[in-house]
Amino acid sequence: MVLRPTGFFQRTFTDIGFRFSQEDFLLKLPAIESFALTVKEIAQMLQTFGMELAEMELPEDIYSIERILALRTEKYYQLKEDITTVTKEGNMLLCSLEEPDTDELGEEQTQERSGDWETVNRLLAQLHEMETAFDGFWEKHQLKMEQYLQLWKFEQHFQELSKAIEFLMDQQRQLADTGDNIAQAKQRLEELGNLDKTARDLTGKAQVMILHGHQLAANHHYALNLICQQCNELRHHSDVLLEEIKRKHNHLQKTLDLLTSLQQALECCDEGAYLLANQPMDKCQSREGAQKALQEIEKFLESSSLYLNADPQILSSDFELILTPELKARIQTVQIKLDNVRCMFKNRQACFRKLADKQVRPVQLVAPRPENPPRSKSPLFSPKHGNVFQADIHYFLICIFCLQIEVMHDYQEKRNSFQFSISESEDSLDILKSHVINELIETERVYVEELFTVLMGYRAEMDNPSMTFLLPPVLQNCKDVLFGNMPEIYDFHNKTFLHLLESCLETPERVGYCFLERREDFQMYEKYCQNKPRSESLWRQCAESLFFQECQRKLEHKLGLDSYLLKPVQRLTKYQLLLKELLKYSTSCEGVEELQEALVAMLDLLKSVNDSMHQISITGYHGDIGELGKVLMQGSFSVWTGHRKGPTKMKDLARFKPMQRHLFLYEKALVFCKKREDHGDGYDKTSSYSFKNFLKMSAVGITENVKGDHRKFEIWYSGREEVYVVQAQTVDLKMAWLNEIRKILFKQQELIKGKYKALADCKKLDSEDLLVKNGDVIQLVHEDGEGQWLVKNLNQRKEGWVPVDSLQIILGDCRLQNARVAGIL
Repeated sequence: MVLRPTGFFQRTFTDIGFRFSQEDFLLKLPAIESFALTVKEIAQMLQTFGMELAEMELPEDIYSIERILALRTEKYYQLKEDITTVTKEGNMLLCSLEEPDTDELGEEQTQERSGDWETVNRLLAQLHEMETAFDGFWEKHQLKMEQYLQLWKFEQHFQELSKAIEFLMDQQRQLADTGDNIAQAKQRLEELGNLDKTARDLTGKAQVMILHGHQLAANHHYALNLICQQCNELRHHSDVLLEEIKRKHNHLQKTLDLLTSLQQALECCDEGAYLLANQPMDKCQSREGAQKALQEIEKFLESSSLYLNADPQILSSDFELILTPELKARIQTVQIKLDNVRCMFKNRQACFRKLADKQVRPVQLVAPRPENPPRSKSPLFSPKHGNVFQADIHYFLICIFCLQIEVMHDYQEKRNSFQFSISESEDSLDILKSHVINELIETERVYVEELFTVLMGYRAEMDNPSMTFLLPPVLQNCKDVLFGNMPEIYDFHNKTFLHLLESCLETPERVGYCFLERREDFQMYEKYCQNKPRSESLWRQCAESLFFQECQRKLEHKLGLDSYLLKPVQRLTKYQLLLKELLKYSTSCEGVEELQEALVAMLDLLKSVNDSMHQISITGYHGDIGELGKVLMQGSFSVWTGHRKGPTKMKDLARFKPMQRHLFLYEKALVFCKKREDHGDGYDKTSSYSFKNFLKMSAVGITENVKGDHRKFEIWYSGREEVYVVQAQTVDLKMAWLNEIRKILFKQQELIKGKYKALADCKKLDSEDLLVKNGDVIQLVHEDGEGQWLVKNLNQRKEGWVPVDSLQIILGDCRLQNARVAGIL
């Protein structure tokens, strides 16, 4: 009723009314008549204002609501001023009509003056009643409008916080709550810690908003139920987010504790085996040596009892809630190693104890004794004692030998310094390969985290209302320019590629396949790199803005945003380096062919990105350069030109100074440009390519060798009407270009040799006769260089010229591939 007060003023003024008729003041004083009309005008103005409030549609944005409230408030104070002015006028009129002295006026005049006074007094009373009603209405209306504005702001803030919480909820859902190794568990705990910090900042903002909602409710806001509902939703979502992060953190921490315990047990096994394997056998044959070795063992067992005596069954019981099949298998492996090492120590201790208990001399190598040696008087050399001693020594040597075999079998993959270790070449390659794979995965995790930080800490903040006042005007609605398609890249790596790489920890032979399987997805980097010049230009305009400084401060980054915007380009380069490193250690392994293919694919992608970056700097080309097909090669050359019809003979070309041209080889054309360095220093210095000429590949021919320089080759056009002698910087570069041009020309020859099935009718050029009917088999003879093809109809034995546009319709595909008749070439 207050926001749209239909009928309010009508009822008010009907009740108050002008309780006098026209005749009441027609015969009154002119001043009274004027005052009455003024009061009536005030009433009409109030009624018009009320109707205006009733009929105006309320807007749906905060700025418009604030503006309307300000205008209505201004109108209210203007009307109040008008009422005050009229009231003063009425009071002055009333004072002039105070009851006169009856001695001075006659009875008739006295009655007339008394009637005038009552009329004015009644008008003032009605004016006062209207003002009181108007003030009451306005107080309620203003309160409701302010509450309406508060509600809009509250709901907008609610939507922003809800979306941000849901985004973080998605992030924590995607973060696994377990890990296959200590490094992975620590990395995920760190990621979760960063997420928890962001979540606590966000839920803190949500708590402030909830308190604000309670204040609105305490002030009897008309949308009390809605505000309380949204406060409850916000509190619930905040609690769920923090609880999930806490649960996941506890799960990961337990996983890390378990993995750490298992790792410590394994390291203890390694140290124990190393100790046993490196005890000097020759010195242990004496009693003193055996006792010393036994003391070393007992000292080690005492210091390592916590890990060496660990019970995997107890670990399984303590960590039952977090155990995955992989962790269970890890526990079983540790249990086997612990049992083996404990058995080895037990056997070694038994041997040394027997040696330490016997009063014997060390075994010595001596020359053969005489056949009948004199009998010794020492009881130690009695047959009985001799047999016992020999048996002890024999047992000891067997234990040592068996121990060495066990240690070699269980720890040959560790690349330790055991004296008995065998050739480690294969183990070394496996370990080096494992290091590269671990580096690939760890750097991928860091890369994903950095992209997430940039998107949340910079890109998302551009939509944060509390940061809007810091945002430079040039950045308004320019997120896609500054960040390019970084969100798309982040989604690909976070949701897909990182998980593919992580799966290669157990199956390293699949690394190459991971890259090949997602080869097409990496094309998104080309789009990012093509946008990079625009992004850098925008960044340079506002790099020193307070907005970026504040974002960097919150993130605690030492480097600015521009360094992080380079991460995708750097990552693309890093992949091929890691793949090269991996290939060095995978010479005879499964999956090496896929690895080689993956390296080629990434190098091709880098080349394609580099070529496309140059292509976008071409200026002066009239038309859509995309119609020339994919850019295959680009580079700078020295070029001599000549024409058959010109005054210069071909043999004289080399005498003239060459032009420096930057050539772009497309699928359909060879484009000649002149490279220009734009003015500027540092970042502002950029290259551009002014378009000069292009040759259709359908009319191009080549001569591979030109006398005088092995780096030169010849490109001729339209039957040598134009000739271009091109000099590359190296012979290898020349051969690379020739090979690529040959591929294009070969495809064209194959195209001409082919026979095709027509998919549409076509008339002869400049004729109404049908040259081709749907279903006819046709053959392409040659092109005239002007976009006309000589077509031979094999069904009707006709020939005729067809424009290339019509030919595309006949064959159904602009690449002329899908319509080829199977098996006919």
